[in-house]
Amino acid sequence: MPLATAAQQTPATQSSPPEDIIQELGNNYQNSITLLQNRFRVDHNVDEVTMVFFREYGSAPVVLVRPDGSKIFQTRAEQENAQWFDADTYDMITIKNPVPGPWQAVGQIKPDSRIMVVSDIALNAPSLPTTLFSGEILKQTATLTNGAKPIAQADFRRVVELQIELISTDNPNYDNFKAENQVIATFEDNGRGMDERPGDGIFTGQFNLSIEAGEWTPVFSVTTPMFSREQAGSAFVLHKNPISLRTTLAQDKTEDAENYHTLHIDVDKKHVDVTTLLIDGKVRYPNGDVHTFSLTEPTAADRYYNLVALDKGKFTVKLTAYGKTTEDRDFILNVPEYSFEVLPEPPAAIDEPASAQAGAVIDSEAMPLPELAASANPGKESPESMSQNTLMLTLALVNGTILLIVGLVVAFVLWRRKNGPGTDTRSPVSDINNNDNPSANSMFTSLKARVMAVFQKKPKEGASD
Repeated sequence: MPLATAAQQTPATQSSPPEDIIQELGNNYQNSITLLQNRFRVDHNVDEVTMVFFREYGSAPVVLVRPDGSKIFQTRAEQENAQWFDADTYDMITIKNPVPGPWQAVGQIKPDSRIMVVSDIALNAPSLPTTLFSGEILKQTATLTNGAKPIAQADFRRVVELQIELISTDNPNYDNFKAENQVIATFEDNGRGMDERPGDGIFTGQFNLSIEAGEWTPVFSVTTPMFSREQAGSAFVLHKNPISLRTTLAQDKTEDAENYHTLHIDVDKKHVDVTTLLIDGKVRYPNGDVHTFSLTEPTAADRYYNLVALDKGKFTVKLTAYGKTTEDRDFILNVPEYSFEVLPEPPAAIDEPASAQAGAVIDSEAMPLPELAASANPGKESPESMSQNTLMLTLALVNGTILLIVGLVVAFVLWRRKNGPGTDTRSPVSDINNNDNPSANSMFTSLKARVMAVFQKKPKEGASD
């Protein structure tokens, strides 16, 4: 039971199931009687039959009764040469070489569903456009038939899954060489997304072609819990996204001027009618602000947009394009996200002494003492920053104090030697003002002259002492 598509199906290949594969017994009145409800007949030339019974939610699986009265339970399906799938609302059963004659299904089967015999499921969808772009969003509809007849049973349409998968042809001349299989669309009849009406028998698929450009083979598939049907279509080429972006950065460096970066929107005019192109964009600035814009004026000129160049950092642009191909087909296209970064200007170079540069070696012999002290203790104030008067006073006090202490020690030693042991033990300091001791007065006068001479010396000489 191969899957067929409308573009490939011909009257010669369509298969019409025999009208007498399965028949209900009695008329509508008889089938409404409890004892005769859900009775059906299987013809003698049937090798395999797949049936679907829709029942009340949460009810137990149905029980099949053969023409001879023997029963097939869901728990013994394998022993009865049958496959059985039970869900909350339906049973799907496949029986090989069923016994010809009248059968009956017993269970809480919905009155309006009765029985459905699956013979030849087909997905009927139009052929894909000859020109498709990577990133394109495409709407396509399809119908589901059973034995070349539309399936009117809404419950069954919820049981099957319809989808289109693209398989790479592994052509080394294209970018999708050795690419993985991609499911690009799932068909739904639920009134959501691009589907117009729920339960109308028309399935709608929204193609997401955000995949690599290259040569692909489409595979249409119908999947049920019991079986699947597939049909491969003709290979086609998915073209690269026809819109590319680039930027020209602002050149005006003046602070009072409002600068702009120019976003250029380049279009492949071989495949796109540029006069029909509309752009809907969104820009994220480096500071996090998001601005939207639109370019809706029909024109043959190149498209561009100015971005305010107030911040340094990363700019991100996302576009959606609307237009027509050169073959007059409408399209919606997602352009891949584009970003560029504006770097801040490097700081101006500052001339520094070699000792301040990173990794410089400080030569203590070539550097004066105050500079060496400042480099060793960068947190302290250098003597060069002091005033000249403060420096002179400090040096004078230090040297004067040292000389005074030395002079007193020398005077004491001389005094001890002159008077010898047993003499008056009074300190020479106490005799400084004693007029009866001329030697002490003479010593004091000499010491005083030395101290005064020290205070009269220049600071530079004191530093050298």
